[in-house]
This record gives sequence, structure tokens and C-alpha cells, in this order.
Amino acid sequence: MIALGLIGILIGLGLLIWLSYRGWSVLILAPLAAMIAALFSGEPLLAHLTQTFMASAAGFVAQFFPLFLLGALFGKLMEDSGSVAVIGRYVTERLGTRRTVLAVVLAGAFVTYGGVSLFVAFFVLAPMAQELFRSAGIPRRLMPAAIVLGTSTFTMSALPGTPSIQNAIPMPFFGTTPFAAPGLGVIASLIMLGFGVWWLGREETRAHGGEGFGDGEPPSGERLATDLQLRERATTAREFDPPEITRGKPSEASLSILPAALPIVVVVSVNLLMSTLVLPWLDTSFLAEARWGETSVAAVGGVWSVVTALACAILAVLVINYRRLPTIRESIDAGANASVLPAMSVASLVGFGAVVAAVPAFGVVRDAVLGIEGGPLVSLAIATNVLAALTGSASGGLTIALDALARTYLERAADIGMSPALLHRVAVIGAGTLDSLPHNGAVITLLAVCGSTHREAYRDIVIVGIVGPIIGLVAVMVLGSVFGSF
Repeated sequence: MIALGLIGILIGLGLLIWLSYRGWSVLILAPLAAMIAALFSGEPLLAHLTQTFMASAAGFVAQFFPLFLLGALFGKLMEDSGSVAVIGRYVTERLGTRRTVLAVVLAGAFVTYGGVSLFVAFFVLAPMAQELFRSAGIPRRLMPAAIVLGTSTFTMSALPGTPSIQNAIPMPFFGTTPFAAPGLGVIASLIMLGFGVWWLGREETRAHGGEGFGDGEPPSGERLATDLQLRERATTAREFDPPEITRGKPSEASLSILPAALPIVVVVSVNLLMSTLVLPWLDTSFLAEARWGETSVAAVGGVWSVVTALACAILAVLVINYRRLPTIRESIDAGANASVLPAMSVASLVGFGAVVAAVPAFGVVRDAVLGIEGGPLVSLAIATNVLAALTGSASGGLTIALDALARTYLERAADIGMSPALLHRVAVIGAGTLDSLPHNGAVITLLAVCGSTHREAYRDIVIVGIVGPIIGLVAVMVLGSVFGSF
């Protein structure tokens, strides 16, 4: 029966990957795949659907939906106020055409580290990058890799305090903060950035022999945003529903760099203050009461910090741009609506993982993962890598791995005196590596926005979005094993 159960898990997972890549909705595929896994294991289907799948999916929404909601809302307001475009232009103008690639990378890094949703950054930065690359004679095929390096690597998983959903997911499991293992996170960030910039500079130099920018124009952002198949692929990968990009009305009034960048400064500073000063100072003993779920500030404090930071930043955007935003209600509605489908899609993946983890056959998988030589860091890194790769979602794969194995990793880490902050950082960076395989929705969306294909541009995405983060991950694991968390 165990062998049959393993076959069911593989069939369900294969069906989920294949049909989601073809544009089918994960909201349907995830419960269907979960029921296949339960059926092959001889488990009660309806009980798993209502008590396992839905309970786990609902738990994910209850815990993390505020981050999806506020992150998408903040990103939409930053886009419609023109702040993202102003920041991008400022960075590129200061660095000049001789450092075009670096300018695009840093512009993407600045806005995403400040909490702007990934897809908002894609749709704003891609046209800007196209203009810069064309002027500098740099091949269009390097555009997606430059944007990936700035938006989807170190600012998503390594840089301390990043408000990304991926950085928030381990906090309730490990009792950590967004600034877990800050020194190791900075080192990993420098490795990813330095390696990626080196590679893109190398490719730019090689292309100066006459390759040029290339012919053709990418499809319009409006057409891409309403592509239903692209939408289904994208919403499991990141926290913004692409069609909402076209809703609301962007401001036509000019904005200087200081008010444009101030909300991002608010995100970072409030996040830091909440994590290091405010929450430790507050009396949160009441959380141990039954009506609050008998929890602790260690389990919820990280999410509270990011939620407060994003809420303050949204207030700052509205105060600064109240007279500049022509349709505030439409922009707010679009941002709120943009959070729903991505949150539900990832929650469905989490529900699928919960059913798989509950069937008897999963014990074989768990034992194999935990039996990997090298200690808990190596095992954790492999587990998050593989699950993120299979689901095409860093947040989905990370949550599935931690739901099933976090308690065991914590126990093993405690036995050897390892800090939970180190587990946090390794888990997040691990989930942000192989999630960039060809079927990842963010990769597909970015290639479409840039007017490129997998054949033209994917190799460079692999180098800066997978190889670089893996090098950073290995460095964190080695340094963490030798010196501990710092």
C-alpha cells in the first residue's frame, strides 16, 4: 500500500505541474491532485478534502492574507502615484548609459526591497529597461535576467528585513523576525548581486561584437495583463494578480525622488523598529490566553512587524499623493482585488501539500529527506529547493516543506545548539533558487513582458536567478555551520 501511495503522490504532483503549466487554474488542480494522492493511499477522500485540505489552506490564508493584501495594495498605489517609475528613472539617470544593466538591477532591487509587488515592478521596469538597452545597444535577451537579478533574488530571500511573503513564511514556524541572521543575509545578498552583475557584464561585453538590441517590439502591457493563461501561471508565483495592473488611473503630475522614495524608507524603518524595539517592549503575555489561540509573540511578531510597516507605508503614499492620484478608490480596489487570487492559489498548493503529508506513504519521503547527510541545514535546503521547483512557487513550496518538517528541524537544531534564525535564512534562500525553473509563472510573465522567449533569454535567468542564489545559499550554510547565526 505504501508503494501505491507513492505512485498516487507522483501522479497527483505530475498532473498539478503539467496542467498548471498549460494554464489550468490551481484552485481546481490542487484539490484534484490531493484527492488522487488520498485515493491511491486508500484514505477517506471527503475527510481529507474538508478536514485536511481546507483546514490547511484556510490556516495559510488566516496567517498570511494580510501580507498579500497590504503588499498588493502598496504596490498598486506606488505604481499609480508614479513613484516606481520616478525611482527607476532616478537610478538609471544617476548611473548613466555606461552602466545600464547595473541601473536596471538596482532600480528593481530598491523598489522590491521596499515592498513593491513583483509584477508591478515587472510592468513598470520592463519598458524602461527596453528603452535603456536599446540606446546602449545591449541585447534584449539580457533584459529579463537583469530584472530577475534585481527583483527576484537577494531582495526576495536574503536581504535582512525584506517584506516579501517568502521571508515572512518561516517566522511563525521558527519564532523569528524579518531580520533573521542579518549578517549571513547581507553576505548572501552581496554574493548574488556581485555574481549576477559579473555575469551580465561578461555577456554584455561579448555582445558588443555586433549583436545589438534586436528586432521587434514586446506586446503591450495591457494585452499581457489580460492574458488569461498567463494569469493562471502567474498567480501561484507571486502576490499580485496581473489584470489589476490596468485598473486605476496613473497620476500625470510630476513627482520628485524624495517623496517617491519616502514610503519605501517607511517600510524598512518601521519593520526594523517593530522587530527590534516595539514588540520586545510590549507586554504580550495575553497571547497565551485561549481566545488568542494560546500563541506567543515569537509566533506572530514577525507578521505583525511586516503588516505594520506596509500599513504605515500605504498611509504615507496616500498622504503624499492624495491630490495627485486621480482615482484613489479605483487604485485601492485594484490593489485589494489583486491580492485575492494569488493568496488563494498559494493556499491551494499548501492544502495539497497538507494532504500529501498526511498520507502514510509520505513517511517514506520524510524519512528520506531527514536522512540526508550533512545535518539539518543541508536537508532543509534540499527540501525547500525541490518543493519550490516542483510547485513553481517559492512561497507554496516553502510552506509545504515547513508544514511537514519544521518541528523536526527545530528539534534537531536545538539538539546541536543551532539558532532558528539560521534555519529561517537557509529555508528562504533555498526556496528562492529552483523556483525559477521554466514553468514558473513569474519567469513566463517576465519573458512575455520583455518580448523574449525561453530559448533567447532563459540561460541568463538560470545563471543569475538559480546559480547565483545557490552559491549564496552554500556560503550561508558553510558560514552558519562554522560560526553560527550572525
